Amino acid sequence: MSIAPVVRELPGMDRTTRRTPNLAHALARTAIRTPGATAVVFRDLRWTWAELDRRVDALAVALQRRGVRPGSVVLTHAPNCPDMVTVMYAVWRVGAVWAPTNFRLDPDDVVALARHVEPVLFVCHRDYPAHAEALAEVPVWSLGDDPDAGAADGDDVARLVAENDGERPVAYAPRVDDPVWLFFTSGSSGTPKAAVLTHDQMQFVVTNHLCDLMPDLRTEDATLVVAPLSHGAGIHVLGHVARGARIVLLPERRLDPETAWRLVEQERVSTMFTVPTILNRLAQDESAARHDRSSLRYLIYAGAPITGKDLGRDLEALGPVLVQYYGLGEVTGNVTVLPTWMHEPPPAPGEIPPAGIERTGMQISIQDEGGNELPPGERGEICVCGPAVFAGYYANDAANAKVFRDGWFRTGDLGYLDERGMLYITGRDSDMYISGGSNIDPREVEEKVLRHPDVAEVGVVGVPHERWGEVGYAVCVPRAGSRPDPATIEEWCRSNMPGYKAPRRVVLVDALPTSGYGKVTKKLLRALLEERGEWPTEAEAS
Repeated sequence: MSIAPVVRELPGMDRTTRRTPNLAHALARTAIRTPGATAVVFRDLRWTWAELDRRVDALAVALQRRGVRPGSVVLTHAPNCPDMVTVMYAVWRVGAVWAPTNFRLDPDDVVALARHVEPVLFVCHRDYPAHAEALAEVPVWSLGDDPDAGAADGDDVARLVAENDGERPVAYAPRVDDPVWLFFTSGSSGTPKAAVLTHDQMQFVVTNHLCDLMPDLRTEDATLVVAPLSHGAGIHVLGHVARGARIVLLPERRLDPETAWRLVEQERVSTMFTVPTILNRLAQDESAARHDRSSLRYLIYAGAPITGKDLGRDLEALGPVLVQYYGLGEVTGNVTVLPTWMHEPPPAPGEIPPAGIERTGMQISIQDEGGNELPPGERGEICVCGPAVFAGYYANDAANAKVFRDGWFRTGDLGYLDERGMLYITGRDSDMYISGGSNIDPREVEEKVLRHPDVAEVGVVGVPHERWGEVGYAVCVPRAGSRPDPATIEEWCRSNMPGYKAPRRVVLVDALPTSGYGKVTKKLLRALLEERGEWPTEAEAS
């Protein structure tokens, strides 16, 4: 018996004619439903949803009058500030594409991004004049921390909002697959790529976040933004706009745990999005115990693996409020979720904590190098499909050909699914090193090294070696108050793990290097070792 192939599109159905809601529609809907409720809190400023929506309308009118059209790219370089939210929603309302940078990037880095995505407008914070000057060939608008104080000259978001206050733009009605956000991925080397996110994809992402991460989010809730809105924190905020839950911004750019916990108590904050490095600082700071945290229901962390040691400490300090998700910018975080009720006591020392189960509407496949699906317990590349997967990289056919195979998005991460469907991430394919013919995942080694009582943090990287090809170097942060001997830790490693996995050298540092995205990358570890003269020279490695 044969089965006829499924018809991919019904007669007369052309998906390019299908409409999808504009991502900015959620703001307009919330402003109608709860106009007087607080939307944004920053220092002494408190905007209502009606005020925020009115500002977005006014700036959208200014964008249209300056020739910004559907599909135009608007590059934005700014730390978290109230009008960052105004800009993102105004850009979307007119059908343009928002391209926010990491505000820690140097001017040359931003210029490289601009050359790649060709923006028609650059919105730049007033505290970064060198960046604005570097992109002088592109029209520049400024914005600042104080929305009521525009720049003395030139185009400024505050002034443009005031000039067009009360006017309504021609709202754009997008079609399926219309781009909305160029999401610059952090990457491990080279210039970050721009992942194209679309209106319909992001509508699914918002729904999925509300379903899997914050299932009972309500209008009276609030989120404290402790990470850049340009990336994961910006995605997290979208669900709060849809629900009408207020957005609380830190008063300063540097994270101060005392200030963060004071705001949690003062604003009755119920959610936060963090990365593990921020989570650890918040949870392990003594100020956490001095403030009322009873309103906090979901402290969500993502962006990098968490160690078993840190997970145990954080759970003990904060209680059952932790939610982990795994996913890259290309999948906008929607691969797995480990909800509060699945956060069990940490695994045995040296074991890898789980990354969670498949997000609703998404599917994971662990595949070998040939694209064949592997059974539970076998390690391979984590591949994923579903509505949260991005449309592809902007103007980068080579990268697209590399990351898509037979319809699956290839994450480049390695891991396995257990019999329950729980995902365990063992590392990135690009981070692996080969020692004596054996593939070694740095993360597995890191978990073992963390069992040493005097090691608080560790990053392992493979370095060239004449005999073995590569060997592992462990960059360790000692436990507070301890002064261990690197040779003693090296000997302990040789006694507590297979010899080929044991780090050949231990280097002690005060802190591990992190990227602007809060990640400890192998590139940064190598740079640190090179700076200290610890990285083998070509003569030493050959």
